[in-house]
Amino acid sequence: MPVSTLRAQDAQPNSAQWQARTDLAAAHRLAVMHGFNEGIFNHLTLAVPGTDDRYLQIPFGLHWREVTASCFMEVSYDGERLRGDGEIEQSCYCIHAPIHRLLGAQGACVMHTHMPYASALARLEDPTILPIGQTEVGVAMRTAYDDIYTGPAFDPAEGERLAGVLGDKQILIMANHGALTVGRTVAEAYDRLYYLERVAQVQLYAMWTGKPLKTLPPEIVDHTIQQFRQSPRYGGRPAAEHHFDALKRMLDAPAPDYRD
Repeated sequence: MPVSTLRAQDAQPNSAQWQARTDLAAAHRLAVMHGFNEGIFNHLTLAVPGTDDRYLQIPFGLHWREVTASCFMEVSYDGERLRGDGEIEQSCYCIHAPIHRLLGAQGACVMHTHMPYASALARLEDPTILPIGQTEVGVAMRTAYDDIYTGPAFDPAEGERLAGVLGDKQILIMANHGALTVGRTVAEAYDRLYYLERVAQVQLYAMWTGKPLKTLPPEIVDHTIQQFRQSPRYGGRPAAEHHFDALKRMLDAPAPDYRD
């Protein structure tokens, strides 16, 4: 499959749309680097800036290591391919389009993976992120839990259901399945994905020792949540953007072609 699918006859994306494509391509490459991908499946999508009816999705069959800014299709919330070439992976559309549509700007970026540690946590009878550390508290405050696995998502009703379970949270642990994060930007959604996997990894490691876990007292959990809600901005920007910029710099030397 050719990596570039943006056809010459298509109107070219504006600068904001091209930056969105570049960031989403970087997220796919970074997910491979961090071990978040599973074969050619799972999905990272982004609403097209300046529109309210479409999102970016890679063509089915493309490995995330191959993803570039020009490869994305624009897919309508009704499932029609509006720009680019390739096939629309059905479960991506059925999960992501309804979440984009229902959450609006808060769900501009939607990331769903079967990354190993979060997926292992999702397979426990109780997948709750425990208050056993600072990072755990920061992730848990944003996390909702889906208790039901309904099978492969081949109907948009499943995406609507997941949007309802997510509610006002930004992270979803999906029973017997995987994880999903949302954000206003690629940086926000990827930062949440990254730290969810780290939290799941550390919690599982702690559980595997077989020794009692040291749980933070409720008053410290509440205090920590308040501190997270008042987190400082550096240079007027949230920490997630600085994190994502740093990650993109890690790609620029060995694999700058994600920007193509």
